Amino acid sequence: MKKLTSSFKNMLISLLSISVFSALTLGSVYTLTKEPIEKSKNAKQENAIKEVLPKFDHLSATEKIPVSAGDTLNVYKAYDKNNVFVGAAVETNSKKGFAGDIKLMVGFDRNGNIINYSVLEQKETPGLGSKMTDWFKTPNGKRDIRGKNPAINNLSVSKDGGEIDAITAATISSRAFLEAVNKAYRAYAGNSNAPKAQDANSGASPISKTEQK
Repeated sequence: MKKLTSSFKNMLISLLSISVFSALTLGSVYTLTKEPIEKSKNAKQENAIKEVLPKFDHLSATEKIPVSAGDTLNVYKAYDKNNVFVGAAVETNSKKGFAGDIKLMVGFDRNGNIINYSVLEQKETPGLGSKMTDWFKTPNGKRDIRGKNPAINNLSVSKDGGEIDAITAATISSRAFLEAVNKAYRAYAGNSNAPKAQDANSGASPISKTEQK
C-alpha cells in the first residue's frame, strides 16, 4: 500500500513538474513572438494605408469614429505638406463573411470617392471568396469599386439591386466585403474634413484611372 502511495505521489509530482515546465515554455515563446508579430501587423497596416491613399506628407492622429452601437472604426486622415486634407484611410470590417471576419483598409479622396482598398484579413474559401483581394479593383464588368462614391453609388451586389458584380459563386463573401466598404464610408463621412452630403452629391467626380495608379 505504501508503495502505491509513493508511486501516486511521484506521478503527481511529475505531472505538476511537466505542467509548470510547459506553462513556462509557452510563456517564453509568447514573450519572444509577441513583439515580432506586433511589428509585422503594424508594418502591414502602414503599407495598406499607403496603398489606399493618394500621395501625402503626413497623417493626423488616429480618429475613432462610431458607425453603429458598439462599433467604432479607425480613421487615418492624410495631409499634404501645406497641411491640406487629401483623403482618409479607414480600417473596417464585417463579421458576415462566409468563413468569419473580413478586415479591410479603404481609402477615400477628399470628395469621398474610393481610391483603393487592401484586404488585411480574410479566411474565405480559396478560389472563391478569397478573390476579393483583387476582384473589386478589376475593370471587368461591374466589379471595380474604385472611383465610386458610396454617397452616390449603390455599393451592393447586383442581385440585391446594387451596382457591383458579386464574386462568382461567392455572394456571401461579396456582401460582407461591400458591407465593410459601406461601413468605412460612414466612418469617413463622420470625420471633420469630410464633405457635406450635398457637396458629395454635387461635386464628387470619380477619380480617373491615372489617379488610381
